[in-house]
Amino acid sequence: MAQHAGYSRWCYNWGLSLWNTAYTDGYKPNPRKLREVFTLHTKPLYPWMKNLSSKVYQYAFPTECCANINLGEAFKRFFQGLGKRPRFKKKGKHDSFTIDSCGKPIELNGWSHKLPFIGIVKTYEPIEATTQKITISRQAGDWYLSCSYEFTPTATSKTTEVVGVDLGIKTLATLSNGEVFKSVLPYRQAQNKLAKLQRQLSRKVKHSSNWYKAVVRLAKQDRRVANIRKDALHKLTTYLAKNHGIVVIEDLNVSGMLANHKLAKSVSR
Repeated sequence: MAQHAGYSRWCYNWGLSLWNTAYTDGYKPNPRKLREVFTLHTKPLYPWMKNLSSKVYQYAFPTECCANINLGEAFKRFFQGLGKRPRFKKKGKHDSFTIDSCGKPIELNGWSHKLPFIGIVKTYEPIEATTQKITISRQAGDWYLSCSYEFTPTATSKTTEVVGVDLGIKTLATLSNGEVFKSVLPYRQAQNKLAKLQRQLSRKVKHSSNWYKAVVRLAKQDRRVANIRKDALHKLTTYLAKNHGIVVIEDLNVSGMLANHKLAKSVSR
C-alpha cells in the first residue's frame, strides 16, 4: 500500500510539474494529454511501475473528476475559484491512492477482502458493500478503506417539523425546544498529553528512527482528538436529521472566530 501511495504521489507531482511547464510556455494542458504523454513516453522509462497497478496513475490525473482529489479536479477547482493552486505532494502527508477492478464490481464481505492487485486485506470492522472503486489512505500509520455504494434510505417519523440550532461556546448546541447538547471538549482533555508528545518529538534527531516513531505517536493522539470531535458532531446531526423536518442554524464566521486567540480553543474544542 505504501508503494502504491508513493506511485500515486509520484505521478501527481510529475503531472503537476509538466502542467506548470506547459502553461508557462503558452500551451493549454489537460488531464487527457498528460495521461497520453505518461503512458507513451514516461512510463516505459521506469520498469518498477510494471509491478504496481496501472489504475493508480490513471486516477492521479484522469480525464474526468473522481472521488479523490486528483490533479485534473484540483486545477478545475482552482480555475473556478473554489480552491488554491495545486501544490506538490509530500511523502507522509495525505498518502492515498485509488484502484478499481476494470469496471467489475468489488465485493466487500466480512473481515477479509480481496482487493484488485493488492490482494487479501483484513479490516478492523466487518464491511458489507459492493462498490466500483476504492480509495485507500494512510492516517497516523494506519490504513483506511473509503468507498461509495448504493442503498435504499428509509424515512423516519419526525417528532418536530422545524427546529432552530444555536451553536455555543460553553455547550455544543442548544435547540429551540430547550434541548442542550454538552461539549465533549476532546482537545482540552488531551492538551497535556499533546504537549508532552510534542516535547518528546522536539528532543529527537530529525528524520531518525525514534523521530518517526514520535511523529506517529503524536499523529495518533491528534487523530483521536479529531475522531472524538467528529463522533459528537455526527451524533448531533443524525439526531437532528432523524427527528426534525427542517433545521435552521445561524450563520457564523467560524474562521474569523478561530483567528481570535481568546476564542480559538473554545470554538475548536
